[in-house]
Amino acid sequence: MSQDAQQRAPLANEMPVLGLGTWQNEDPEACANSVQTALEMGYRHVDTAQIYGNEDAVGDGIAAADVDREDVFLATKVWTSELGADDVVASTEESLEKLGVDAVDLLYVHWPANEYDAEETLSAFADLQADGVTDRIGVSNFEPRHLDEARDVLGELPFANQVEFHPLLQQDELREYADGEDIELVAYSPLARGEVFDVPEIQDVAEKHGVSEAQVSLAWVREKGVTAIPKATGEDHIADNWASLDLELDDEDVAKVDGIDRRDRQVDPDFGPWN
Repeated sequence: MSQDAQQRAPLANEMPVLGLGTWQNEDPEACANSVQTALEMGYRHVDTAQIYGNEDAVGDGIAAADVDREDVFLATKVWTSELGADDVVASTEESLEKLGVDAVDLLYVHWPANEYDAEETLSAFADLQADGVTDRIGVSNFEPRHLDEARDVLGELPFANQVEFHPLLQQDELREYADGEDIELVAYSPLARGEVFDVPEIQDVAEKHGVSEAQVSLAWVREKGVTAIPKATGEDHIADNWASLDLELDDEDVAKVDGIDRRDRQVDPDFGPWN
């Protein structure tokens, strides 16, 4: 571990409630540009993963932005094939090298699948945290039973659970768990991969406020106490998502979105723990 990492204050950054997701942002130049654009627009939370194949581009974007690294909340995820103890360490070191940083603010277990073993995997994550490689331990796509198991290993719950969450998949059980146990819920695909744009209830609220359906969905996610990391590459979409922070939904708006009676999961691999 470098001297810079040793001197880095633990838990220096709070996690901003809106971040930039980078899933499927695979063109290196476009990815780096989107990260730089978002940071210079005001975003301070960037999310990536080993399996996205863009950690180097994300790092290039962070380096190019006129924003200090210490002001950026940076998260990445360890893929399912790298969850043995030695692989966790080696792959995370590779991630840091690609990102061009000494440490990340949040390191996730991407899925409780394939090489995942709660005791072995999470113990390795705890060692990385103790060594200053990550400030926080996170998990992704965990169900309550996996979170309970993680607490048994770590002695406390992970800082965050990143899951698919949007008005068409409202995750009542996980939200209740997060609220009761003081664990952060982070929403990937918060726009349901564009499906929210065609939902009448969301269209009605958007028309009422003169905003986009994306802004309504992101504001609703925020109202639920959940952090959103929508993917966006173009400056217009990055800016539109950012503008959601200025949208305040009233009780009627929230109730209308709450009442959407659909359960449309967009990300559903065979190894998903709900299958």
